[in-house]
Amino acid sequence: MSDGSLSQDEIDALLQGTGGMDFGGDADSGGAAEISDSERQAFLAVIKDTIGSQKSNFSMLVTRNASVEVIGAEVLARDGLLSRLSDQVVEISLDFSDGVEGRHLYLMDGESAIRVAAPMMGQEGIELDDAAVNALQEAFSQVSGPVVTTLGDKSGRTIMTDAPAGRVAGKQEVALPDGSFVAVLYKFIVEGDEPAQIIEIYDAAIVKTVAGKSQTATAPQSQPQPSPFGGESSGFGAVSGTQAAPQGAAMHGAAGGPAVQSVQFPNLQPQVTHTEQGNISLLMDVYMEMTVELGRTKKLIKEILGMGEGTIIELDKLAGEPVDILVNHKLIAKGEVVVIDENFGVRVTEIVSPMERVTNMT
Repeated sequence: MSDGSLSQDEIDALLQGTGGMDFGGDADSGGAAEISDSERQAFLAVIKDTIGSQKSNFSMLVTRNASVEVIGAEVLARDGLLSRLSDQVVEISLDFSDGVEGRHLYLMDGESAIRVAAPMMGQEGIELDDAAVNALQEAFSQVSGPVVTTLGDKSGRTIMTDAPAGRVAGKQEVALPDGSFVAVLYKFIVEGDEPAQIIEIYDAAIVKTVAGKSQTATAPQSQPQPSPFGGESSGFGAVSGTQAAPQGAAMHGAAGGPAVQSVQFPNLQPQVTHTEQGNISLLMDVYMEMTVELGRTKKLIKEILGMGEGTIIELDKLAGEPVDILVNHKLIAKGEVVVIDENFGVRVTEIVSPMERVTNMT
């Protein structure tokens, strides 16, 4: 174990008496005992606080009604997760690089990746190509934004992530953290489509940093709760896990005391709604620089030095062609020039699609 990983013999030894590693077992199954169950629960509570913002950002990207749901979180090691992944996955990495360092990534199978990317690109029947991966990078960069901000607030640090990097890879090629980590399972649902099942991986360093600061705000801990990923292992992202978790919690409560987890979730919802509404209202009065670009051109230095009164500069825009509307130097719309009293104005004729915004940013 000098390199932080576990051999198969060590994993088997740790599994003795646990009934095997599955999502219905203890949180530290699979040799991932470095993160305690109380830390897992405290960290999960922090993640749940961000669901409202994640949902808002995701809905804006897909331009349709959408929802984001947390199914649960599990402490795992590499082998425990790989056994539940499909042979080929999409990996979107946003590693923590400032405030705390460590791996942070999203994993999904091909079908789930397409369900997220297709509405962003405004197309159906897309292929998992570079354009789709770029769309996924933008999606999870935006979705993870409020999460990173909240993690920084809870830990008392300014936490930053690297620029997103995405790829399609075999599951054995996935760059997971060394040792144990927390895997958070989500359902991303776009109106009119099947749920996309997403796993978000957090390095142990960020989990321990945040959980250590926020445990006083979590519910009192009882015995380790059953895994919220679902009862029987059927591969990662089993939709039935959504219903299996409350049943498992109730059974545990009957055998060993009151089920803390079953009453914890409803209590969080009003708080999340209030917090998110407050944050959004703060942003409503922020000014953003908006400019209209009539056109551009390039000139030689000698031509610029030779300019004088009456010089006509020809731009790269055709007469009557829509002009670009920029917010903070990013293209968001196109329009036509109009005259309002004695002032120029612009009538918006086209809103740039989310996919075009991705292209402009990359």
